[in-house]
Amino acid sequence: MAELRPVVLATGGTGGHVFPAEALAGELEARGLPFTLVTDARGRQWQGALSRRPIHYIRSASPTGSLRRRLMALFSLGLGLFDAWRALGRIGPAAVVGFGGYASVPTMIAARLRRTPAIVHEQNAVLGKANRWVLGGVSKVATSFPVTRGLESDPRARMVGNPVRDAVRVLRGSPYRAPGPDLVIDLLVFAGSQGAASFSQVIPQAILSLPAALRARLRLVQQCRTEDIERVRAMYAQSGIVAELAPFFADMPQRLAGAHLVIARSGASTVAELAAVGRPSILVPYPFHTDQHQVVNARALEAAGAAVLMHHATFTAETLSGHLRALFEAPQRLVDMAAAAHAAGRPDAAARLADLVGELIATPSLSPSGVAA
Repeated sequence: MAELRPVVLATGGTGGHVFPAEALAGELEARGLPFTLVTDARGRQWQGALSRRPIHYIRSASPTGSLRRRLMALFSLGLGLFDAWRALGRIGPAAVVGFGGYASVPTMIAARLRRTPAIVHEQNAVLGKANRWVLGGVSKVATSFPVTRGLESDPRARMVGNPVRDAVRVLRGSPYRAPGPDLVIDLLVFAGSQGAASFSQVIPQAILSLPAALRARLRLVQQCRTEDIERVRAMYAQSGIVAELAPFFADMPQRLAGAHLVIARSGASTVAELAAVGRPSILVPYPFHTDQHQVVNARALEAAGAAVLMHHATFTAETLSGHLRALFEAPQRLVDMAAAAHAAGRPDAAARLADLVGELIATPSLSPSGVAA
């Protein structure tokens, strides 16, 4: 029997791009399908299934900022294309799967030049800029939402969901129990890779303005920027609020499963993990993305009845305090939101994406236009 050729996973950058790749790697591994990773230098920190196979490093950069920075980034991406071309030549992959982010762009372009079958996976409800750059060279597009802006009429699009880490997926069966009267309320606050200075300002003020009886029941876990921790800790301590603060929590999936309510940004992985575990949330989209994809992500959970969407312009202590009080005083609403979030989860997303890869490998190579070559 001929040896199976590996599937190349092209990703890099933030967890929003890495976690789906990690989940697919685990699924491919379980099916006995070989894979290898092509990434930039940031991939050296990864663990799990992605680290158990050969990793090929390429150069990349994000073409943002000043004109000089953009030109330097484009030069790095050009060098990365050379790196990726050579890497694919050595690997001889059956297919390439890209997960967005500029670290994936050189590999996806190299796959097109080598006429290697390719898929992109879009995690957000809006097609990302990096994926737009490479869209013309792929045979299939895997999406995470039923409707993805920029792909509405694309016949290559297939909704598979956004694969989540195994550490999250195994918690899908964790039951949700709303806090009863006079019982502890577990509130989890995190802001993802972008951080959130506004969270460290608005959230403590909102919590301190809650009625004393509600404040006394709170048990808070909050991700804070390092420079904000001592100030925020002092604010909570003065009011006797039990709070655990840190820049990073290694056990975030367990914290998520234990929360009665989550306040967070609405990046793709955050939304997918909230739905996978089934937890109610207040979502405050990062306001400075040009395509506003976090707003569209949050709207999807809001429309499902699983979340409260707060735009940055209305993210004030007074408004947030009102939402918190309304939710904590209506535990059945929290139960309903948790059930709606759970219903929106797609625990089989990694399997469905692996199925799509299998379809691609089993069909003739397609030209960039989607017509059989």
